Amino acid sequence: MADPQSNAPLRADAGAPTSGVIHVRTRLTADFTVISNALAQRRGSAVTVGVAAYISSLPSGTCVSIAALCEHFDEGEILISRALRELEAAGYLERRRERTPTGQVRTRTYFYDVPGGEPDPDPDPNGPPNPPGPRRPRKQSATATLAPGAVRDTEEAPAPGQGTTGETAEPEAQAETESKPEAPAPLADADPRAIAVLAGLRRVDPRLVLSEREAARLAPAVTRWLGAGLLPTQITDHLTARLPADLLVRPVGILAYRLKETPLTAPATKTPETPERPVVLDMRNCDGCDRGFRSAGHSHCRDCRSRDQLPPTG
Repeated sequence: MADPQSNAPLRADAGAPTSGVIHVRTRLTADFTVISNALAQRRGSAVTVGVAAYISSLPSGTCVSIAALCEHFDEGEILISRALRELEAAGYLERRRERTPTGQVRTRTYFYDVPGGEPDPDPDPNGPPNPPGPRRPRKQSATATLAPGAVRDTEEAPAPGQGTTGETAEPEAQAETESKPEAPAPLADADPRAIAVLAGLRRVDPRLVLSEREAARLAPAVTRWLGAGLLPTQITDHLTARLPADLLVRPVGILAYRLKETPLTAPATKTPETPERPVVLDMRNCDGCDRGFRSAGHSHCRDCRSRDQLPPTG
């Protein structure tokens, strides 16, 4: 009883927080993924962050389609597709349509650890190839493209009194020409037969709904197919056959690819030659016996002529 007793609670350690989460750290040397705090602490849907973390943990070449992600997560296609759209809008995900050497069009998915970031300058030589950088915008103003002092860092400025040479002006004009896509012809100038074929595609497949701009873009190709001798029903069968079941993009790209190559013109069919009909002579009466016969110039029938040629008998 002589020992002093204290009812005061023990003081907590200075390094441990008094409230909130307390992390129990474990050093990982394998089977881990590095994710930026900007992505892990992203405000919004937890499904979006979870899908991003799952895609970051997968090796390159793994299928990350909506169907494959639905097999892994409990969420359905609507939430998964919404999460992919949010990642794509934020710059973490990019889906490109690329053409393979065999001519097939495939959708390639690129996932960035940092939106707009560049790949590692010293990649693993035994690893997969690095994806290309993000695509630049189609339309850029001159002030946004060239910042003050940017040209001086890359190339020397021309001396005073020296104008722009033709070698420098020509690539710039060529770049401006390539950046401007060709505007399709107005819908009023298109072939009505081609427009009728394109408008009737929705009757065969309800997904093939085209806008006026898309119809004006495809109308010249359909006109060439009609000029090659194909019937509208044959063109419709060619455009609607074996379409993918999950058509997630606008159908104008698939239709334009199928109409890219113009078929050969059908050979002209030869009409059978009709034999010449014999000339029908007019009917006339014989002057000797009054018998009807056909002749071009004789006035007597054959019997009368043969009787006249017989020698007289005496």
